[in-house]
This record gives sequence, C-alpha cells and structure tokens, in this order.
Amino acid sequence: MVTSFLISMPGGSEWILIILAVLVLFGGRKIPEFMRGLGRGIREFNDAKNNVKKELEDGMNEKDTKPAGTTTQQ
Repeated sequence: MVTSFLISMPGGSEWILIILAVLVLFGGRKIPEFMRGLGRGIREFNDAKNNVKKELEDGMNEKDTKPAGTTTQQ
C-alpha cells in the first residue's frame, strides 16, 4: 500500500511540467496575485486555528479555576 502512494507522487520532471502548465494558464502577472491570495488564506486559517485553540485552552483553564460547587448541608 505504501508503494502505491509513493509511485503516485510527482517526480522532478513532472513538477517542471506542472509549473510550466500553471505559467501558461495563469500567465506571469497573475501568479503573484494568486500567491498573495494563497498566503492570505493560509494566514487566516492559522489565525482561526490559533483562536479556536486559545478559546479551548481558556475554557479548560476556566473550568480548572472555578471553585468546587457549593454543597448544601442537611
């Protein structure tokens, strides 16, 4: 199973063909815009991921710092 995954990965010459196809399809002027958009998307994703992680950690810390519930004595 691992060998079929490794065989499907593009090699050096295949990467060159992929890059050339992207250049032909998008042109030299569109690639910087595309990369900027890709960078913004990755940055937004990481910010959202960090916010969720921080909220979860804050919630866990808040749960740990709350006093044990009040008990009624009978």
